Amino acid sequence: MSANQKIQGVPPFGMKDKIGYMLGDFGNDFTFLFAQMYLMVFCTDVLGIGAGIVGVILMTARIVDAFTDTGMGRICDLAKPTKDGRFRVWIRRMAIPMGLSSMLIYMYWVKDFPTPVKIGWVFVTYILWGSFFYTACNIPYGSMSSVITNDAKERASLSVFRTVGAVMAGMVIGMVTPQLVYTANEAGQQVIVPEKVTLVAVIYGILSAVFYLGCYKLTTERVQIQVQKSDKKEGTGIGTTLKQLVSCGPLLVIIGIALLLLIGSLLTSTMNTYLYKDYFNNTSVMALASLTSTLAMLIMAPVASKLAGKFGKKEVCSVGTLLAAVMFLLLWVLRVKSPMAFIGMIFISNIGMGLMSMLTWAFIGDVIDYQEVRTGLRSDGTVYAVYSFARKLAQAAAGGLGGFVLVAIGYVSSVQGIEQTQSVKDGIYNCSTLLPGICYLVVFALMAFVYPLNKKRVEENTRLLEDRRMAQAEKE
Repeated sequence: MSANQKIQGVPPFGMKDKIGYMLGDFGNDFTFLFAQMYLMVFCTDVLGIGAGIVGVILMTARIVDAFTDTGMGRICDLAKPTKDGRFRVWIRRMAIPMGLSSMLIYMYWVKDFPTPVKIGWVFVTYILWGSFFYTACNIPYGSMSSVITNDAKERASLSVFRTVGAVMAGMVIGMVTPQLVYTANEAGQQVIVPEKVTLVAVIYGILSAVFYLGCYKLTTERVQIQVQKSDKKEGTGIGTTLKQLVSCGPLLVIIGIALLLLIGSLLTSTMNTYLYKDYFNNTSVMALASLTSTLAMLIMAPVASKLAGKFGKKEVCSVGTLLAAVMFLLLWVLRVKSPMAFIGMIFISNIGMGLMSMLTWAFIGDVIDYQEVRTGLRSDGTVYAVYSFARKLAQAAAGGLGGFVLVAIGYVSSVQGIEQTQSVKDGIYNCSTLLPGICYLVVFALMAFVYPLNKKRVEENTRLLEDRRMAQAEKE
């Protein structure tokens, strides 16, 4: 039993923590995924705001995030621990404001306001939700996995449960929401119903707050870290901390890996619609493709943490990303004509990517430990905030990549009766296979040959930190 679990009255790590941490990602995604999927269409089709203006709002929010994400991380690192810990307390404080601010974005009656007022409404409510209240929940939530437990295997299981929560929330939002917010008009076209979007936003805002509070209730912070004062003379100010993080090799590698994974996955997600519609001429199998992707993730859920515990996260994820890369590159070489054969090979690829997806968040805990061993300072919140902000930038940059790719290959908007040329169809297939394959191959190379925190190194860092804390406890 580790020293952090010997504290009187603190229960040992167990299933309660795992379920609680899973609920936290439910809390994340009932507002985050809803915004990803429906904010643009709500603004354009309900409020009548131009897509370009919405894009400016989204990019402005990312600039604001540069300050609020790192600021929230630093607040967590410097705050005095409460009876609820340093991170969980923020979830309790901010879960309800976060849910309420998300609801405000989607008020349908705003459509009757003058255009400048509508733009101002979306700008203020989106920034309020995403850059302040969501950040005030999400940064502590992501950071606290490193203080729920200091055991690498247990952290891996937390990452698995977090990813399962994200997958399940994505299934609910992806499958249920369209049935609720769309209806057929007299011409048989699917149109969005403003009042229903508002209703769904209210329901999801409530569920988000409830799930976050469930996370707060079920998890326990066990790793007790001495608070570091912000003192420039001692080198613990935010400027010094950020400089140290910039020179933190493992963190930079993980950020690079996250960028490539997001580019690969977002490009695949964007191109799949065109792949099945134009290349395979078979959109009826798209639901099956989505289902098999989710199934692969769920298959890996019960074994990912066990494999990581036996072989190491770096080692397991290297194999997984190599498998994914090989499958995509094989698809590119073979020029598969059958959509079912394509889905079968993508399923195998998703088995490999499932390992990476399930364990990806556990790497941050290892980086935090590495940084403490290296500098003597603990910066859970700041490390996670830097990583989170980098992911947001990657999502913003990669989000439009599919559109640029379609323009580059000469895709023509599919007006009824117009079929894409064979060169365009081939371009769609190439972009759906070769580009993700290259991304995942580079991820494999970075993980296998550049990322330094292998199983032995992670266990050694854990032992060193445990010895330090025991020595500190004896002195006190």
